[in-house]
Amino acid sequence: MLQDAKSWLVTAWWMWITPGVLISLIVLAFNFVGDGLRDALDPMLYRR
Repeated sequence: MLQDAKSWLVTAWWMWITPGVLISLIVLAFNFVGDGLRDALDPMLYRR
């Protein structure tokens, strides 16, 4: 199975590039949402 998958990495690159990019963008979006929630809800963040 791994040998068959290796041949697809070169011949059908769009099958793994698109999901990889989308997963990266989703993770980045969750990071931005988490940072925004922390900034909005943490009362001690700017008290120093």
